[in-house]
Amino acid sequence: MSEDADRDLTSGSLWRPLLALSAPIVVTQLLQVLYNLVDTIWVGQLGTDAVSALSFSWPPVFVLISLGGGLTLAGSVLVAQNKGADKLERVNEVAGQTLAFVTLFSLLLGAVGYVMTPTFLRLIGAEPGTDVFTYSVEYMRVIFVGVWFMFGFFVFQSLLRGWGDTKTPMYLMALSVAVNIVLDPIFIFGFRANPLFALIDLESLQAWLYAATGFTGYGVQGAAIATILSRSLATIPGVALLFTGHLGLSLSLSDLRLELGTMKKIVEIGYPASIEQSSGALSYSAMTAIVAIVGPTAVASFGISSRINSLVFLLAVGLGMGVETAVGQNLGAERAERARRVVFMAVGMLVSTYLVLTLVAVTYAEPIVSVFIDGEGAAEVVDIGVRFLYIVAPTWGLMGVFHVIKGCFNGAGSTRAAMIFSVTAVWGLQVIPAYVLLAWFDMGTDGAWWAIALMHVGAALLVTAWFARDTWSDRVVDEEDLAATPAD
Repeated sequence: MSEDADRDLTSGSLWRPLLALSAPIVVTQLLQVLYNLVDTIWVGQLGTDAVSALSFSWPPVFVLISLGGGLTLAGSVLVAQNKGADKLERVNEVAGQTLAFVTLFSLLLGAVGYVMTPTFLRLIGAEPGTDVFTYSVEYMRVIFVGVWFMFGFFVFQSLLRGWGDTKTPMYLMALSVAVNIVLDPIFIFGFRANPLFALIDLESLQAWLYAATGFTGYGVQGAAIATILSRSLATIPGVALLFTGHLGLSLSLSDLRLELGTMKKIVEIGYPASIEQSSGALSYSAMTAIVAIVGPTAVASFGISSRINSLVFLLAVGLGMGVETAVGQNLGAERAERARRVVFMAVGMLVSTYLVLTLVAVTYAEPIVSVFIDGEGAAEVVDIGVRFLYIVAPTWGLMGVFHVIKGCFNGAGSTRAAMIFSVTAVWGLQVIPAYVLLAWFDMGTDGAWWAIALMHVGAALLVTAWFARDTWSDRVVDEEDLAATPAD
């Protein structure tokens, strides 16, 4: 087993293993962005209704996936702290039970989502009887049928992150994205009029395949089918590897037997993360609705600005997850002071990096925003986006501080603190002020941009103050975990 598959952050140098742990997480997040981008590009060739169907489908899907996805964080924390405490047998037990518990939860969530799909769509404004509504139902139901293939990879990625291996999930995600690029157009368009074959100059092969199969694709539903199939190519090998011992973890079937004590620990650690993630998804929808008060041009600019912000966020999210693992392992090894040093080091790295990115963003604001839009009305959208960068970019460093310290809280198992600060930030410091500044003070989109900046500043101050109290540094793994009783 390579060093990369068994990264120990409890001794020796900190900054090199921390960067080596975090960099693949950033790449994996970028691949996830590419996943969604590919779906949008191919589906976009079906027309406006098809793109609208994706826009309606993803908010409810993402909220429900967030509810279960947060539970996977518990697996990362428990694996990291047990590894740090050198309880390797217990590592396999908590990993197996996290996998079993999240599997059961995902199957239940998938069934509920499948049945409730039309209701969800009506709640967010999709009009029954339209093509958009029909496409959305077809897309969402396929996703919910195969939702375990998404959850299974989340669990695999989370467990290996706690162990210290972030490269293997990155490789499998890259494979999945590559397959999705090919499967998407095949399942969307079939072989009759497939733009992929024209793109790679293989129209003769396309004609032969169409003559042999008569396959014309499934439209928007085909994008969901391609997503589930390509996800399965990452999930199935990933989960199988957990049972082989090649990646350090060596699960057995007996590890899948749920224990009441461990189940309680998973829920206790995981449910705040579920609330945090789903709350973040809902807050984005709320911000879109607030910006829509100004008009469609403002919404277009908000979409572009959010994409820029999301790309910048990837560094903070990746390093924050690396800090989560490093803090978890060191608290498990009862090295709280080393865990603190990880946080200070990560904050220094991010703040210095974001100072450079801020300077670039403010200096070249107009060409950066212009990359994302062209054509009629683009100038007004660009002007609003430039204002976004002028107002928000100087606070990116503080946003990085927030993500790093939140990662510290998660790694320590203080997920409730992370949840409280995240929910307070996105709703109390962003959504509500955005509405007040935009609607009551007539500040237009600038009001929304100042609210986002306020959220970055306020959230950083809040988590820094709590971090300084040092109430987070008790590990959640203790001797009682070894005496967990089997569930009835």
